Amino acid sequence: MADIDERLREVEREIFARRPEHQIDPTLDRVAMLASLLGDPQRSFQVVHVTGTNGKTSMARMIDSLLRERGLRTGRFTSPHLISVRERITIDGVPLSAERFIELYDEILPYVQLTDERQSAPLSFFEVLTGMMFAAFADAPVDVAVIEVGLGGRWDATNVADGAVAVIGPVAMDHMQYLGDTLEAIATEKAGIIKPGAVAILAQQQLAAAEVLLAQAASVGATVAREGIEFGV
Repeated sequence: MADIDERLREVEREIFARRPEHQIDPTLDRVAMLASLLGDPQRSFQVVHVTGTNGKTSMARMIDSLLRERGLRTGRFTSPHLISVRERITIDGVPLSAERFIELYDEILPYVQLTDERQSAPLSFFEVLTGMMFAAFADAPVDVAVIEVGLGGRWDATNVADGAVAVIGPVAMDHMQYLGDTLEAIATEKAGIIKPGAVAILAQQQLAAAEVLLAQAASVGATVAREGIEFGV
């Protein structure tokens, strides 16, 4: 057990030494290359993709619980963590064990290093965790992954997965240095998770945000369900 604890601390130090998640470099090229080298594990399960300004983790947890009650095996990816980074990746509601977290990191490390060598900038902390998450869910395997966006949506590392369902909570002014200084600009970033043929579940929105989200849904042929119109809670 002492050896496992020490190795876990080493792994965590290596991951945290990378560019932090709040330092944004808007491209999906790095994480797309990593996913490709891993065999595109994100294509082996259905995805419910969750974004919004506040309450993303709560929504992800509730969706996860509802899916498990339906008898589906789930993976959940959320951020940030409270105590252990392992909390971010759960299977059937249970965080990865220390042993499995270490094993996953060791499995993908050669592909992480290869991606680092081939890209203009190395993978970030969040991008490495995203690759680990995809691999963990494919290996489990899960039926459905409930994946919370780290920041925004369009350029978020998680967006290399195509969500069959895009859940967008209320959009407000947040992270303006990265996402833009108007509600329309921020909504445009978050609308990026609405993919062709998906179902977009939209919380009640301010008019400016709603117009952007609905325009994105229409442009990709997504089906829309709006809180207070097509459904109520």
